[in-house]
Amino acid sequence: MVSVPVSPVVYSSEGAIAERRFGTIRSAGGAVKDLFGSSAAFRTGAILLLVMLGLGALSFVSPYGPTDRRVVPIDRGPSLQYLLGTTSLGQDVFWLTTFAIRNSLMVATVAVLISRTIAVLVGSSCGYLGGRFDRVVSSITDSFIVIPRLPLLILISFMVRGSLSMMELAVLIGILDWAWPSKRYRAQVLTLREEEFTNTAVFAGMGTLKIILREHLPFLIPFLLADAVSGFLFAIGMEVTLSVLGLSDLGSPTIGTMIYWAGYYQALLARRFWWLGAPIVASVLLVVGMYLVSISVGSYLDPRTRLKNLAARGNS
Repeated sequence: MVSVPVSPVVYSSEGAIAERRFGTIRSAGGAVKDLFGSSAAFRTGAILLLVMLGLGALSFVSPYGPTDRRVVPIDRGPSLQYLLGTTSLGQDVFWLTTFAIRNSLMVATVAVLISRTIAVLVGSSCGYLGGRFDRVVSSITDSFIVIPRLPLLILISFMVRGSLSMMELAVLIGILDWAWPSKRYRAQVLTLREEEFTNTAVFAGMGTLKIILREHLPFLIPFLLADAVSGFLFAIGMEVTLSVLGLSDLGSPTIGTMIYWAGYYQALLARRFWWLGAPIVASVLLVVGMYLVSISVGSYLDPRTRLKNLAARGNS
């Protein structure tokens, strides 16, 4: 009989759990490669988002400040000197757009971090603990789900009109956007808590929070990425809506405030299309890019799609 060398793997409880967790994280990186190689929608969306991120990064080398006015001639059309023209306030539209993209993405990022952190903690806790805790917290979650978020945001913004900063708006959006994702995470953890590695972690003396963060969270990462994209879409949409209505911090350049000031100075009637067109095109590219990434990731996570891809690879 020929002996086969076996790699020195220690099959302790911690080692098995660590190996499973590492495999899940590693598969997330492989998923990105698969999506780039097999999904044209994902590639297109990722390229659009990279372009938007690049434009936002250019704001850090802008020759003007985000609130500077009367620094360039007013109402100039696009030219080699002013790529996207200038505004009636004496601002370069190109550099103003870079600040707007950066600030809008910053608002969306803070909102997503807050909402998804709450969603993971609440959903995982309900799914793992169950019982009376699950029933009480799920009732609270259902209450947040049925609340009409846009009218509530408009009401709150109107009540504190003029004193709602960008970060406060981001926090407000994040607090109102955690309920739906938490339901999805709860459903996943309901399955994970029955797995053998969860029982091993309990027997090893791990606490509830440690089990949720160290053992269950890696399995939620693919769903968390897909939810984060939809969270970005929601946050950017809410920011633009409130800013266009004049209910946010109008002194800070965002995509929404650019549209507001262009409308305020009647850019469309005065045929200064470049001022209004720049933020609209930026918002469309952001939304399309995130939408393409979102549907690509959602399709990839669908077991039926993955089985088709595996079958196609086997045939090839």
